[in-house]
Amino acid sequence: MTINSMTGFARASGSLDGVGWLWEMKSVNGRGLEVRCRLPSGFDHLEDKMRKAAKSRFERGNINLHLQLENRGSDVAYQVNQDFLDELLTLAHHYVEDGQARRPRMDGMLALRGVIEPKEDPAADVDADRFAAALLASAEELMESMAAARAEEGAQLRPVLGAQLDEIETLVSRAGEITKSWPERTREKIKAQMALILEAAELEEGRLEQELALLTTKADISEEIDRLTGHIAATRELLDGAGGGVGRRLDFICQEFNREANTLCSKAHDKELTQIGLDLKVLVDKMREQVQNIE
Repeated sequence: MTINSMTGFARASGSLDGVGWLWEMKSVNGRGLEVRCRLPSGFDHLEDKMRKAAKSRFERGNINLHLQLENRGSDVAYQVNQDFLDELLTLAHHYVEDGQARRPRMDGMLALRGVIEPKEDPAADVDADRFAAALLASAEELMESMAAARAEEGAQLRPVLGAQLDEIETLVSRAGEITKSWPERTREKIKAQMALILEAAELEEGRLEQELALLTTKADISEEIDRLTGHIAATRELLDGAGGGVGRRLDFICQEFNREANTLCSKAHDKELTQIGLDLKVLVDKMREQVQNIE
């Protein structure tokens, strides 16, 4: 299947009757799907259509859409944004009076972005319906480009997640082997300890055996190994499944991985098993960082 990232960037441009446009779309990680649109004045009616188009293609991510228009004809008129210029001059005056800046030059003020702007709406003389239809058709290309960008990013995540899962599986396998051999390795040690205790105090041997059996039960991690193995199988199934957004499910499995790793550390009966638990926690944390990028 294709794993889609929530990170991506796309552009689409075009022109009609001398008026050009540029769509830009940016996407970053998000718990759900949030679409923000920044459209020129007079084109707010396109916002609902753009939101619906994004929601039909994407399940998660914070998406920002921006539309910029420009008149590509030869007779473009410009004007000074007097309100903006007055605001800048007032602000500059305070700094000059306080001795923090020199008196500004007018050519420098006019060069600031936003002070001089097109005098008229670039699309004022274009048929509104035709232009809106052209913008929406271009937006379809934009959406396809974004979907491709997110799929390409996701394709790079797939082998990374697979390698991390392989490392987790290796650690779980090692923990399982240690658990299988632990009773045999410790039997003689326990017998020796029991003999020393019985020599030092008058205690019933049966009572000591009960206590040792209880300790052995508490140190048993077979259930944790079984659950970790199940989580590994479930993760592989999601990564190799039929498609769709799997980010939330993978994030939940990572939480379960971490829970079992914590339990394994608390039950560890030797240094090697403790180290395996710690290594598992590090790997799961790295894996979850990657999962946060998946749709």
